[in-house]
Amino acid sequence: MKFSRTLALLLLLFAVYWSFKSLMPSYSPDQDVELEAFSTDRALEHVKQLSMEPHAVGFPGHERVKDYIISELNKMGLTTTVQDGYTAGDWGNLSKATNILARIEGSGDGKALLLLSHYDSNPHSSFGASDAGSGVATILEGIRAFLSENRTPKNDIIILISDAEELGLNGADLFVNKHPWAKDVGLALNFEARGSGGPSYMLIETNRGNAKLIKEFKEANPKYPVANSLAYSIYKMLPNDTDLTVFREDGDIEGFNFAFIDDHFDYHTALDNYERLDRNTLAHQGSYLMPLLTHFSDADLDNLKSLSDEVYYNLPFYKMVSYPFEWIWPMFGFAVLAFVLLLFFGFKNKKLNIKEIFKGFVPVLITLLVNGLAGYFCWSIITWWYPGFKDMLHGFTYNGHLYIAVYVIFSLFVCFYTYHKFRKTSTSNLLVAPIFIWLIICGLVAHYLKGASFFIIPLFSLLAGLLVTVNQEKPNPFLMVFLAFPAVLIYSPFIKMFPVGLGLKMMVAATLFTTLLFFLILPFFGQLKSKGRLAYLCLFLFFAFGITSHIQSDFNEKRPKPSSLLYVYNEDKNTSQWATYDNVLMDWNGQFLGEDKKQPEAETISSKYRTNLNYVADAPKKEIPVPYIDTVMDTIVGENRVIEICITPQRDVNRLEVFTNPIKLGKAKVNQIELSSHFLENRKNRLVTHYITDNNFTELQLEFPKDSVLELTLYEASNDLLTHPDFSIPERPKNSIPMPFVLNDAILTIKTLRFE
Repeated sequence: MKFSRTLALLLLLFAVYWSFKSLMPSYSPDQDVELEAFSTDRALEHVKQLSMEPHAVGFPGHERVKDYIISELNKMGLTTTVQDGYTAGDWGNLSKATNILARIEGSGDGKALLLLSHYDSNPHSSFGASDAGSGVATILEGIRAFLSENRTPKNDIIILISDAEELGLNGADLFVNKHPWAKDVGLALNFEARGSGGPSYMLIETNRGNAKLIKEFKEANPKYPVANSLAYSIYKMLPNDTDLTVFREDGDIEGFNFAFIDDHFDYHTALDNYERLDRNTLAHQGSYLMPLLTHFSDADLDNLKSLSDEVYYNLPFYKMVSYPFEWIWPMFGFAVLAFVLLLFFGFKNKKLNIKEIFKGFVPVLITLLVNGLAGYFCWSIITWWYPGFKDMLHGFTYNGHLYIAVYVIFSLFVCFYTYHKFRKTSTSNLLVAPIFIWLIICGLVAHYLKGASFFIIPLFSLLAGLLVTVNQEKPNPFLMVFLAFPAVLIYSPFIKMFPVGLGLKMMVAATLFTTLLFFLILPFFGQLKSKGRLAYLCLFLFFAFGITSHIQSDFNEKRPKPSSLLYVYNEDKNTSQWATYDNVLMDWNGQFLGEDKKQPEAETISSKYRTNLNYVADAPKKEIPVPYIDTVMDTIVGENRVIEICITPQRDVNRLEVFTNPIKLGKAKVNQIELSSHFLENRKNRLVTHYITDNNFTELQLEFPKDSVLELTLYEASNDLLTHPDFSIPERPKNSIPMPFVLNDAILTIKTLRFE
């Protein structure tokens, strides 16, 4: 029996391994694969060409990448067009977007299938290999393979390589609201990235139910689907949008997102390059596109809307499993009924004892409390010990996967050690408390988070485990492991997904999921005589991984530290300052801030995570020209005052941000683009951010109450601090990269206008 338990334990460990291994394909060189098939190597060649230099809107590399994509589409015999124009989206981010379009004519007259990704990289240092060069490359290679089949699809296929996604989904906004082809689209497939590796998650975008979309997705039968309704429920609650969000909100167009999120520390940084893109991940994107392209190019795209929703999740061998929302409460009711009947049966046969059952709640509460607290304070402890990690604004460090292992192993130590102390209590009595906890969880998600209702599936296995332990003194260990398979295969990837996707601040999700998964495997763990030894093994591994994570906690050329430096000239105060967002300075920027560094007196230009400047210091004054302001119009119309000003750069700039004093604006136009009333009501003080192309002017037309005083503060920035001839900034060292998500390597001028 002891040998059987050991083998069963090894089988359980293999199931954990397989739960990750089965999520995505394994890349192997395929340059010579048949022309009709998707080749990861051929797609990689596109990625290399697309990511040779940063290519954000307004940057020199942007034009080269645009020309390359057009050239590749033309090589396939497709006629390409470009659509350009100003948009400000929903966020007041103005830019001139240039979309690239092509169309494959189908034989039918139904709705068209749209393939979507964006070609701009994030300002100012990202090479955009993963985000979203990988998406563009996937589409280029997929379309090439599709055309090699020499068949005519039933539906038109529209290829949209959008622009200015990073600035505010501007290219998607331009297409959906101003291009005549938008009304033809029945379904959009969008390829995205929020890291440089890991499995690609499928996320649905719909204004209604998902039932028909799930049905069609399953019929398309991609080989490695990674999707669950919980992930989309969480996605909808987060502030992260993609181009597909515009299609859903403005065009009521259904769609599928395919995005990978691992190695999140590369996201929007200079590390988002060709070398660091995971080849398995790119192969995974291709494994989605080809079957979906084949299926949806001939499917009925006029009939994808549904009023009903389905719970869905992926499972090895079964691929996608789904069932209607209408089953949620009956399944929960069945679980409750089964639990009550098992309690009745257990008490009747004297296998359950009320005192022992209550004793079984103690290890449940101890493990949840200890592991929950450990996960909750994880990021605080890490950044206290390693304060430089505060400058990794992603919240996920280079050794983040090791930290996940450390905290998961610690959680297992707590679980094994605690249940070892309760080894005299029978497994059947110990199982009652975890089942009760899981019933509460399933009841709560059934009411508040229906997408997570598949949590009930492993609970049925736990109930079956209770049934076996109530009836058998020594259950077969292989049977107990078999009953644990659904829990292991469904939940193990979640343990990694949450801290990877949401940052190490969410380590509490990993530690609690580990604990809850332990409960689901308790029918097997409960019969192990070696729980104490396993606890000490976990403790040993905890220290081993902890030491390894410490060794890999330094910054070097392979793990460069994000750093920032700005030169800020305030014309209003006639002051010049060095400034940085860094919490921990390096020698490189520390030489400018010096010993006289101080906290800034006020906030400055906006950033993604509301990151403020940490230190400033006096700087020598340079002759940096501020923008030229021309008041074109200033008049009274009824009860309102209308002004129009033109702001023209007097130097090469990349960005202009305009803030106002607290004032109610009736209307606002920027370069003839009207900002929405919803934005104006909820904007706080920021009015607009203009990402400037070709040093174009910014034209503001504002309407406000005539008795009010309007104050405009202009923040004009150029990302040329390290190359400007008036400065002698040394090259950033190899062990550092520009800090993402903030204005960086920039010369910033501040000028205030007041209209009494």
